[in-house]
Amino acid sequence: MLNAIIRFSLHNRGLVLIGGLLILLYGGFNLSQMPVDVFPDLNRPTVTIMTESPGLAPEEVEVLVTRPIEYQLNGATGVQRVRSASGIGLSIVWVEFEWGTDIYQDRQIVAEKVQIVRERLPAGVNPVMAPISSIMGEIMLLGLRSEHVPANELDAEQQRMELRTLGEFTVRNRLLAVEGVSQVTVMGGTLKQYQIITTPARLAAQNITLQELTDAAQKANVLAGGGIMVRLPRESLIRISGQSLSLDEIANTPILWRGKRAVLIKEVADVQFGGPVKRGDGSVRVKTENGVEGGAAVILAVQKQPGADTLKLDAEISTVLDALQADLPNGVVIERRIFKQADFIRAAIENVVEAVRDGAIWVVVVLFLFMWNFRTSISSLTAMPLSIFLTFMIFHWFGISINTMTLGGIAVAIGDLVDDSIVDIENIYRRLKENRHLHSEQQRPALDVIYDASCEVRNSIVYATLIVVLVVLPLFSMGGLEGRMFAPLGLSYMVSLLASLVVSLTITPVLAYYLLPGAKFLDDRADPFLLRMLKRIAEKVLRVTLRHANAVLGVTLLCVTLSLTTLYWMGGEFLPPFNEGTFTISFQTEPGTSLVESQRLAERAEQMLLDIPEVVAVSRRTGRAELDEHAEGVNSSEIDVRVVEHHRAKPGIAAWVIRLIPIAHLWSFETTGRPHEEVMADIRDKVTLIPGIKANIGQPISHRLDHIMSGVRAQIAVKVFGSDLRELRNASQDVYTAMSEIPGVVDLQLEPQVEVTQVRLQVRREDAARYGLAPGDVADLLETAYKGRVVSQVLDEDRYFGLVVWYDEASRSDPDVIAQTIIETPSGRRVSLGEVVDVLDTTGPNTLNREHVQRRIVAFCNVQGRDLTSVVEDIRTRTQPIEERLRNLPGDYHIEYGGQFEAQRDANLRLLILGSLSVVGVFLLLVKCLQSWRAALQVLVNIPLAAMGSIITLLIVNHPTSEALAAAAWYEWPKVWIGATTLSVAHWVGFITLIGIVSRNGIMMISHYMHLMEHEGEEFGEAMIVRGSLERLAPVMMTATTSFIGLLPLILGAGQTGKEILYPLALVVFGGMLTSTLLDQLVTPALFYRFGHKK
Repeated sequence: MLNAIIRFSLHNRGLVLIGGLLILLYGGFNLSQMPVDVFPDLNRPTVTIMTESPGLAPEEVEVLVTRPIEYQLNGATGVQRVRSASGIGLSIVWVEFEWGTDIYQDRQIVAEKVQIVRERLPAGVNPVMAPISSIMGEIMLLGLRSEHVPANELDAEQQRMELRTLGEFTVRNRLLAVEGVSQVTVMGGTLKQYQIITTPARLAAQNITLQELTDAAQKANVLAGGGIMVRLPRESLIRISGQSLSLDEIANTPILWRGKRAVLIKEVADVQFGGPVKRGDGSVRVKTENGVEGGAAVILAVQKQPGADTLKLDAEISTVLDALQADLPNGVVIERRIFKQADFIRAAIENVVEAVRDGAIWVVVVLFLFMWNFRTSISSLTAMPLSIFLTFMIFHWFGISINTMTLGGIAVAIGDLVDDSIVDIENIYRRLKENRHLHSEQQRPALDVIYDASCEVRNSIVYATLIVVLVVLPLFSMGGLEGRMFAPLGLSYMVSLLASLVVSLTITPVLAYYLLPGAKFLDDRADPFLLRMLKRIAEKVLRVTLRHANAVLGVTLLCVTLSLTTLYWMGGEFLPPFNEGTFTISFQTEPGTSLVESQRLAERAEQMLLDIPEVVAVSRRTGRAELDEHAEGVNSSEIDVRVVEHHRAKPGIAAWVIRLIPIAHLWSFETTGRPHEEVMADIRDKVTLIPGIKANIGQPISHRLDHIMSGVRAQIAVKVFGSDLRELRNASQDVYTAMSEIPGVVDLQLEPQVEVTQVRLQVRREDAARYGLAPGDVADLLETAYKGRVVSQVLDEDRYFGLVVWYDEASRSDPDVIAQTIIETPSGRRVSLGEVVDVLDTTGPNTLNREHVQRRIVAFCNVQGRDLTSVVEDIRTRTQPIEERLRNLPGDYHIEYGGQFEAQRDANLRLLILGSLSVVGVFLLLVKCLQSWRAALQVLVNIPLAAMGSIITLLIVNHPTSEALAAAAWYEWPKVWIGATTLSVAHWVGFITLIGIVSRNGIMMISHYMHLMEHEGEEFGEAMIVRGSLERLAPVMMTATTSFIGLLPLILGAGQTGKEILYPLALVVFGGMLTSTLLDQLVTPALFYRFGHKK
């Protein structure tokens, strides 16, 4: 069938070329329409249920709200894990479904279950599902701030109220109207309310109860419908409007009629604008030429919908913000210099595109040096753009986005894309040259020569490509986050190689027909200069190698064995660290700390951070915003720190040319400030100096990846499960202490599920019953006094504000004053609240977290200065006695370990098992191709040769510091040196990919030896092996050189944004390809000479 494809292409040359042109045009069009993102779709289908339960303590929220929802959802179709957090007046339940399920179907399942459980929840409690969002959904942070300096605290409060109103009703609504935005959370400022504020003393002076005041306030602002009035021949709508828009109108509302006059609201209460008790606040500070600008601000976090094009959405939001800025009052600024995911995406995509482009340029240079003519080079190079654009067409058809991983697959394959065409065109070139030097009567038509030459190598081309595809298949078996991350890379790599195979069987022979037969360089019998030099060297080396075959094989075996043993001493991690340009600091004070104190400490941290030269902007969110999916208390802050880019390319064409040259590329970059790691260490040192706080330092995307794996924003999470909160606290504290003693553990924190002070107002049932009062009557009154009751909404054009009745701050802060509140009883007698209520000072948990319907407390940390795997092993060892003690307790107490290492372990295990199966599959394909199991085993020898090269490359690049060597004894230097290398999942993906790539050279060499013996009458011996090796030297060296030279831009761009995951993969493939290609010229001939004559 493959021969038929080649024949069809050669006999329909015009049609084939038109098809290639259409691929370029249509592929380019598709590329311009495809969405762009930083990573593939990493969203694990998760539905978040938020339930506001005002006034309830965490224990009551857990029992009355969280548990009923949890019990109903556990066991639902597709549910993998249910997590929850019960805080003060808030329940949040996260329902995680299986990877790959439809999020809309998942939400339907949750909605049905919530509808069932709704009847069992307390009155007025309404669970709602959060909007669909992406794990990379927080694409932008905005700060709304004023440039005017307030004269006094009253002006400052008014300013905060105006900013919050603008953010809540103007900016948020305009942003939500942008297609692709799923949610905008607003934090900070003062949420404007119309407030009726009274005291027990003022009410008592007029002998009016709080309930009477509340009823009057409710009647002060009403809107109602009056139906339809028919006035023939027309009809009119009846509107009943009792709306109040001014404070005076509300203040002059009567409460009751006493004597000969009405008692008005203003006689017992003050009516003013104010805000509720704050549960969150924010600030923004930015460095400028004039110093630091900013201060208290309203922070808006913009979330995108899954699948939305971040770059396109960012541009649309920027347009909306420009229009908004023009309409805002003078002095109000929308601060955008905080965090924009689009900046990271642009930098990442540009760096990877640059790697693809530069790799393509190097491939052109290499091909020309070997071929020394443009015709053969062009014939081979056309495979590259055609394969790339054909890949983009396929991606577009299947809805796959452009991201660093899909582009990374192409970047890794950039040199391999021309390999099939190189093998084909080199053989055509050689056969045409042989045909040209025959007598005229013996010469065959060029079309026949090209057809036979293509058919001659098509087996090796097809099988080599199939082998590469086969070894990539294990990437698709990886589950969880690692599978979502690397499967698109494998798909991109595989599809582009299959596309290059199609091009080599169709377009390459056609281009060869048009460009080569009439070429004058076919008259030249000699090879190009570079190839002549290589063949001269190779021939001498080959003859020495074949005469000492056993020694060569023995030394090679020893070196391979030694290099492979070093793998056991190397460390492990999940993914290499990213370079996002922004740090995220999770900042916690002791539970029970007030918002004011939390802000004071956080502002101190802000000032310390701004003293770091590399920091350019700091934004802070303390507490929790409305509609926020995180159950954070006011003791928690999240600080986003934007830093300058340390390593960036110099502008201009000259710098771009220099970047193409290894070693010289170092002079094409400019540096600003200190490296990323040093800045992070400095931030950690400064923040940890603040007494009374605990900080966890990471990066926005890295934190989200950690959260999706373990539910905690840290690399390692040790979860202690059980029922009794006291036992959990003791055990988790022991775990915390054990982890604190382990070297390499940083940002260690313990989930703050501790006792905080509570004021409990306990209804004395007997005393209340004596006056005909039920506990519910008293509870409603207390809720109004302390928390405030929203009695109606005041509508002001497109804005709405709550009308609230409650006590003033002094009364709310003093339980003795509250006890003076008058209650009207069913008996008609009025009594004070203190006669039926006891005021008790108690304690209770600040929050309760659950997972798998069990309470749990987590100790979590990050790792610095050591590899992840060894730290986890130390943690397991240190916590083993604690785990055994928990097993002896009654009930189900146990410890679970989660985080990045879990994903790393699963990924490595899958790659090991399936990689081994891939080797078996490769062996079977080789047996089919070469018709000999001995020949197939000889080809597989390239795999350990390549692994040795990769390991040596890693050891050279990841050398230890001089300080580390000086601190160790001389006999420990090998262990220290090897231990400096840490293998991530990306490294192992590189090893897997390498299996297929390096098999290509062996196939070409050994299949040609067999071809010479079977079809050209050569006898087995040194002469045949030398001839076969030299004839295959050109395609082997060209394919290998283009493969690893195409990886140079990824390797030279170590640490650049977007190349963090691709760099270790490229380094492994590069080192393996380089060593395998060089040793292949020695070991493969020696092996075939030693064992190839045996049947």
